[in-house]
Amino acid sequence: MTISYNWLKDYIDITESPEDIGKVLTSTGLEVEYVEHFSSVKGGLAGLVIGEVLTCAKHPNADKLSVTTVDVGGENPLPIVCGASNVTAGQKVVVAVPGTTLYPTKGEPFTIKSTKIRGEQSEGMICAEDEIGLGESHAGIMVLNTPLPNGTPAAEYFHVASDYVIEIGLTPNRADAASHIGVARDIKAACNREVKWPSVDRFKTDNNKLPIAIEVENTEACPRYSGVTVSNIAVKESPEWLKNRLLAIGITPINNIVDITNYVLHETGQPLHAFDADQISGKKVIVKTLPQNTPFVTLDNKERKLQANDLMICNAEEGMCMAGVFGGAKSGITEKTKHVFLESAYFSPDYVRRTSLHHGLKTDASFRFERGTDPNLTVYALKRAALLIKELAGGEISSDIIDIYPSKISNKQILVKDKNVNRLIGKVIPRKEVTTILNQLDIEITDSQADQFTVSVPPYRVDVVQEADVIEEVLRIYGFDNVELSTFAQSDFIAEFPEKDINKFKNTLGQLLVSNGFYEIWTNSLTNQAYQQKHKLTFIGEPVEMLNKLSEEQGILRQTMLFTGLEVCAYNINRKQKDLKLYEFGKIYYRLDGNYHEAERLALYISGNLETENWQRKSTPVSFYDMGQFIHQLLIKAGWQDIKQRTISDPLFDYAVQLERGNQQVGKYGKVKATLQRDFGLKQEVFYAELDTDLLFRQANPKLVVKEVPRFPEVRRDLSLVLDRNVSFEEVQKLVHTTEKRLIREIITFDVYEGEKIPEGKKAYALAFTLQDESKTLTDEEIESTMQRLMEAFEQKLGAVIRK
Repeated sequence: MTISYNWLKDYIDITESPEDIGKVLTSTGLEVEYVEHFSSVKGGLAGLVIGEVLTCAKHPNADKLSVTTVDVGGENPLPIVCGASNVTAGQKVVVAVPGTTLYPTKGEPFTIKSTKIRGEQSEGMICAEDEIGLGESHAGIMVLNTPLPNGTPAAEYFHVASDYVIEIGLTPNRADAASHIGVARDIKAACNREVKWPSVDRFKTDNNKLPIAIEVENTEACPRYSGVTVSNIAVKESPEWLKNRLLAIGITPINNIVDITNYVLHETGQPLHAFDADQISGKKVIVKTLPQNTPFVTLDNKERKLQANDLMICNAEEGMCMAGVFGGAKSGITEKTKHVFLESAYFSPDYVRRTSLHHGLKTDASFRFERGTDPNLTVYALKRAALLIKELAGGEISSDIIDIYPSKISNKQILVKDKNVNRLIGKVIPRKEVTTILNQLDIEITDSQADQFTVSVPPYRVDVVQEADVIEEVLRIYGFDNVELSTFAQSDFIAEFPEKDINKFKNTLGQLLVSNGFYEIWTNSLTNQAYQQKHKLTFIGEPVEMLNKLSEEQGILRQTMLFTGLEVCAYNINRKQKDLKLYEFGKIYYRLDGNYHEAERLALYISGNLETENWQRKSTPVSFYDMGQFIHQLLIKAGWQDIKQRTISDPLFDYAVQLERGNQQVGKYGKVKATLQRDFGLKQEVFYAELDTDLLFRQANPKLVVKEVPRFPEVRRDLSLVLDRNVSFEEVQKLVHTTEKRLIREIITFDVYEGEKIPEGKKAYALAFTLQDESKTLTDEEIESTMQRLMEAFEQKLGAVIRK
């Protein structure tokens, strides 16, 4: 949301710089993303001055050029070569001195330099209006009629407005701050100053020549509706001050009537709508819904089919406006409009949100109605707009204000306990100071007792609904930086059974991954449903859809960590960072049997080469087995044993295995399906793993076992055997430990081969066995006997052929 610094000063006394005000707002929770200078003319006409042409003669070496001397207020006149046909001595002109950057109406900016043109020195440029961004004409230089002294900045002559814009990253819960007065309220609370609301005391009804009847059929969707008419207006261009206010915050001026409604919206946060009163059939406004699929042409001249729950502002015959969202093509303000009906209403956020999402219409009005506006502000905003229309468009207020408000929305009453204030903030704040802060926030204490108090929260504070919210309000104004950290934030102690902490557990696993070259990533839990719809992917339960989507790309909560991680992979690979090892702790979400669920997950992504190319060894691409090794290390770190791997068919993978212990599914990993990768523009292979962090944590049992280093040597023996292709290493490993439990310390595979000289459907394993007896040195006979038993077991139980 964009705020004008100069505009903001209309409502509260500000002596601080824009940057310092940005710091104040950020400290209150309105995070300022940037502060930027604004000029009503691009570049602000910086470097341009008023000059007077003293002499003008034909260029000796060019027929269409003139050599002039121009007084720009300095000690000596400037020689300037000019190509305009209308230049002559005695003119007051606009001069760009050397070093000035010009921003033309068309084309790229350019900088004026001292130079020679056809042999004559030129120290500047006499400007045409299009060359400095003030118009389209290039017929000749601008000739001014002004008594201003030479050297006066051109910005002063042209009344160029200068301002600063403050961009606030407004969170969805802070609808109360979606206006200049809303932001001023936070400054009031933080700096103990008063907000100056523009007076509407001058409002009065001039006559009742144009009454418009109002009927609200759906009071659930429209709890309050206010309206008034203004007659005999002149629709024209807005004055400069109004245009500059709107331009500063990125709004294009249209005409004085529409600009006033936009001005009041961004001033107060209350959306308004102006109707051409002559287009209101039957001189009656009806707030209601229309039948399903009723056609309606909006301001952009598109015909839309209405839903049955789209709230409409209608006249006696047809719809005129989608309530709180978008106007209709027939009833809008035009140059011919003479009489207007002004609407100021409080619409249900649910109704506006559904209409806005269904029709894909996002407007300044819907932005505020969706989040919740102030139901008590409608009449004030009407009076403010009507007075501005009389001031800027003439006319007369030709009806009383009609205000339909059958059930008043009351303040929320919330009980707050002192002990909870101190506990949640982490510091004892005196009740007197708490009371002062709440009063500054327009939150009144209605009942005060020794250890608790009750507050009355106005309806415009839609984010304050419970005790914790009130305490948060106190904290954000008191200042997070004013809550001291304890010297000893925690204590360590020796305990036989320390309390389990999932965050410490995650940190332990994260440190292991980082030591293996992984980088941690954080991605948005919101993802694009199109990813899974395109490939007809289904997961446990149904996706959780957002009611207030920022966009379709962030329409649902993720059911797998894969898609958001692939976005990160694509972002890095597209920027030449092709060797990736990434991990993320996050959550997946789903809806099942009417209930919402979320589950912790650990996701791993590897792609590219296993390690950066170096002089010691060649780079090798990552593989399925590298991912398996990382998973193996994580499981060991968590103290998990007896994990089985089962080959599965999964639509996310070209090939994958599932990790299981008993009937528990620990996770899965494999190569991401090529068709999925293509959706993200990924050409190199990506391997992905997703582990159930909750399950890992609940049953983690890491043990530190200290053993004496064996005094007797270990022995290695290698064995090569040919097996059926479908025999897994896990089966081999299990058979080895079943056959010889005491002496086999370790078994590894150092080569797997399929191809020439190996029968079809077979593969060759090269295995290395480590043997050790902790009580004595092994003899050759014991070693050979052990190996012989193993070979017999391989031949008899796995059908292996021993290669000798």
